[in-house]
Amino acid sequence: MQGRGTGPRAAIIVGMTEDLDARMRRLLASDDADALIDLGCDLADAGRQEDAETCFRSAFELGDTVAAFNLGNSLAAQNRWEEAVDAYEVALRGGEADAWRNLGLVLEDLGDLAGAMRAYRGAAAAGDLEGGLQLAFLLREQGERDQAMAVAEEFAAAGDEEAKAVVACWRWCSTLDPSLEADLRAGQHHFPAARADLAHLLRETGRPVEARSVLERGAKLGEQVAWLPLGNLYREELGDEEAAEEAYRSGIAAGDSYCHQNLAVLLADRGDLEGAVEQFRLGAAAGDSLAAQCLQELERE
Repeated sequence: MQGRGTGPRAAIIVGMTEDLDARMRRLLASDDADALIDLGCDLADAGRQEDAETCFRSAFELGDTVAAFNLGNSLAAQNRWEEAVDAYEVALRGGEADAWRNLGLVLEDLGDLAGAMRAYRGAAAAGDLEGGLQLAFLLREQGERDQAMAVAEEFAAAGDEEAKAVVACWRWCSTLDPSLEADLRAGQHHFPAARADLAHLLRETGRPVEARSVLERGAKLGEQVAWLPLGNLYREELGDEEAAEEAYRSGIAAGDSYCHQNLAVLLADRGDLEGAVEQFRLGAAAGDSLAAQCLQELERE
């Protein structure tokens, strides 16, 4: 019996590895910066970030500033944030405006929010709509909601579909205005939160069956934000606690730490206090203040 990972496919993968190694040996002794960058990108795609870094450094030493941008990406993939910042700044000095957005993301990871905002503004000025949206998201996270909306509206007016979806979501969150349904329907294909907000609107206007369909579609597409409201719908509208538990656990697996809280409440209501305490603790450890509060109350009882 032939097991998975053996046979012809495994041979193809080995052959690809040998081809990359052969290209690397040949090109590292050459002065073809474009070929080195292409190889570096292939190596990065294969998960070989250190080898990719070597190729990008060699290309940069040949005077190619595009290589500095790619070098920054490779360093960031290795969590070498400060070195990535240096590489992106070199790329920017060389005229690579695409580096602005990635610089902003790295500076956010480093906690330099002022620097990140400066970088995102640079991206926006260079016409990078996604970089401009990152500025809007960061402003909103810092409590500057009016400024964030103004930035998002600017890019929405320029025709960016994701920005239009973001604006629709933020308007729904602040107004719960059912007239936003058309905007959320259009936005669901460009911004996952728009799908979750559309489902919320559908529930609020008495259409739970369609809301379920919308959220299940999001879950199938791998949208993290679909799982929590889907679990709530299963429990609150359909009374299906098994499906709700599965949805919450799927949300946790997808990285939504807020699902710990709702799963804990479900388990507590079922009488599984030990399981509830564990989920409250996991949620609290992930930064959910409500989970922390519930844990304290449960431990006092």
